[in-house]
Amino acid sequence: MKILTVSDVVDASLYPGFDADRFTGVDLVLACGDLPPEYLSFLVNVLTVPLFYVRGNHDIRYETKPPTGASSVHSKLVQFRGVNIMGFDGSHWYNGGPNQYTEWQMRLIVFRMLPTIWLRGGIDIIVTHAPPRFVHDTEDLCHRGFLVFRWLIGRFRPKYFIHGHIHKRFNDDSERITLIDSTRVVNTYGFFQIEIDDRPLAGQA
Repeated sequence: MKILTVSDVVDASLYPGFDADRFTGVDLVLACGDLPPEYLSFLVNVLTVPLFYVRGNHDIRYETKPPTGASSVHSKLVQFRGVNIMGFDGSHWYNGGPNQYTEWQMRLIVFRMLPTIWLRGGIDIIVTHAPPRFVHDTEDLCHRGFLVFRWLIGRFRPKYFIHGHIHKRFNDDSERITLIDSTRVVNTYGFFQIEIDDRPLAGQA
């Protein structure tokens, strides 16, 4: 399964000059925040695939104008082609604006999801706006990552942890990725594409 991930900045190769040749075979879009809702609506329309999103700290219009055809995965675990995907909105608290959380607030949100994670058999992909603490983050309060995300990675070992929020240009896509145990932590600033195997359906090998 091919997944397009986007965050933080509208990339010209996706909008307005959509380059279909670069995005052939995309099965799913995951959006990691701080993007205009119209941009996500456009991606749903042009790719005709599901789109799951989390909100960033600047996504203040989503309450009144959510992206058309897309679904929020904040504090939810959804399944697509057998792959378990969980998401968490927002950044670390820094000035009291929307979609900002203290470390304790985010811990409470995460811990409330634990029964669902156990019942669904774990997590394959975690989608967030903020990064895990000490991975791709910085020391200013706004761009500081969450320690509880590091705990989630260590406890459940998802295949991917995909985040935005940290604005950085990359000379090579390998610079986006940090490996923590078996989990690939990806900064998807702009856009990135990943591939992951579908989980077999129950009763199949």
